[in-house]
Amino acid sequence: KSSQKSSQKILECIESNPNITIKEMASTLNLSDRSIKNHLTNLRNQGIIKRIGPDKGGYWESTS
Repeated sequence: KSSQKSSQKILECIESNPNITIKEMASTLNLSDRSIKNHLTNLRNQGIIKRIGPDKGGYWESTS
């Protein structure tokens, strides 16, 4: 499934740069902001990642 590939790429972005923004991920992966947000929501709901701190100044943490 292509959405799993996208989610995997998002995880790789987060692992290489926990402070990455949705906009940066969108441009890096050639996806829309909305698509990135949907993937992030799914990853959070599955307990794979979590957001530490506020949207501005916070960072992503992979729980796997």
